Amino acid sequence: MTTADFDAPTTALDDISGDYTIDTSHSRLGFTARHAMVTKVRGQFSDWSGTAHVDAANPAASKVELSIKTASIDTGSPDRDGHLASADFFDAETNPEITFVSTQVSRSGDDWTITGDLTIKGVAKPVTIEFEHTGSARDPFGNLRIGFEGSTTINRKDWGLTWNAALETGGVLVSEKIKLDLDVSAIRNA
Repeated sequence: MTTADFDAPTTALDDISGDYTIDTSHSRLGFTARHAMVTKVRGQFSDWSGTAHVDAANPAASKVELSIKTASIDTGSPDRDGHLASADFFDAETNPEITFVSTQVSRSGDDWTITGDLTIKGVAKPVTIEFEHTGSARDPFGNLRIGFEGSTTINRKDWGLTWNAALETGGVLVSEKIKLDLDVSAIRNA
């Protein structure tokens, strides 16, 4: 296998059907929240795993499952991460995992829509994420890799994440709306 084999992406969606394991070392589950109503705080989860079944011919037969270690939250500030893992927010000690299990998948060209149950602190709520298929290719080891990028916005209060602090100038310290950003690379199972 040559470097050219790795660089040449596969474009036929039907070529990507199969069972996959998400390559978390080349993927990101990120989020953005407004802080003090003037700036954004970005973070991600560093310990998670996931699988997918992709059926390009019959997208409704596709499915995705994710399991995220709640305490692996990383915003670049150990103090903030500790607060987010505490009972004020995720209560990671009592609720060690966040999960997502798809309930519906559809596709229009390279665009996929995945709806599923996001469970945080024992509360399951439906979430719909729009994804773009960013490509597929064989890596230097012969593995078929696929990529997807997606995002959605949720209201954290829907999952009981209600802690906040009022600001003297009005407004609150942490926004209710949280943007989720997913950049996913998955390897087809042998």
